[in-house]
Amino acid sequence: MRVLRTLRDLHAWSDAERLAGRRIALVPTMGALHAGHAALAAEARRRVDSVCVSIFVNPSQFDVRADLEAYPRTWEADLARCRAEGVAAVFAPEAEELYPAGHATWVEVQGLSEPLCGRSRPGHFRGVATVVAKLLAAARPHVALFGEKDFQQLAVIRRLARDLAFDVEVVGVPTLREPDGLALSSRNVHLGPGTRPQATALVRALDAAEAALAAGERRAAALLERVRHEIAKAPDAALDYAELRDPETLQPAGLLLSGATLLALAVRFPREGAEPGAAVRLIDNRVLQPQPPTEERT
Repeated sequence: MRVLRTLRDLHAWSDAERLAGRRIALVPTMGALHAGHAALAAEARRRVDSVCVSIFVNPSQFDVRADLEAYPRTWEADLARCRAEGVAAVFAPEAEELYPAGHATWVEVQGLSEPLCGRSRPGHFRGVATVVAKLLAAARPHVALFGEKDFQQLAVIRRLARDLAFDVEVVGVPTLREPDGLALSSRNVHLGPGTRPQATALVRALDAAEAALAAGERRAAALLERVRHEIAKAPDAALDYAELRDPETLQPAGLLLSGATLLALAVRFPREGAEPGAAVRLIDNRVLQPQPPTEERT
């Protein structure tokens, strides 16, 4: 497995793989790799010949410097996991490599970047879109894989790839979960013994909405009330948002659900061992699929 530190090295590796007739997949990450990232690499290996994992804690997508500094960094463990997953190359640049002195060019995907996480994290998706555009341009992968847990990010990147004419297939991989249902996330390490069990409120809220929908409830307000009720059972949870949106455009859903609808959640919990007020922000989502009334199905 090769470790690449510069864009020139990544260009050369990609050119050599393509010249040899091998298909390339890119798995962009910020490190602190877990089983969810391993699932991305495994799906990538299933689709192509050579997999490149990027490990870069992107400073431009953090709106709070403390969050950037607190982001877990587990370099040796990350390399070991990549080797175990059969990764061909790891791209791990310094910040100056992707953001050289005088950097003044940014990529923004309008419309999809403003709601949900974009509302509470201004500038976040500009940072995501910019770094992903750089990675796609440098690695020239045939396939790029992202987790569906970050649903809004996936929507932004799909639009970016289409609008900027990147010759790449953007693939979403289903969310991997802990045995108790909590979505795997590098941020979970910041949950303490008191808040870790409470974090399952997110998946319980998704389950409650889906169960109500299956029982015939289609009113958006009623479904969101079920969600808020479940989140409120966690005493340390602070709801950032719970919203129903169109899965492709991220426009707000109507008063009654009539087709596939994204239920997106963001919840904050106190961060273990941090100063008072510091929080761990967890996200989760599910695409709800309303069924037609019984008589229509018949």
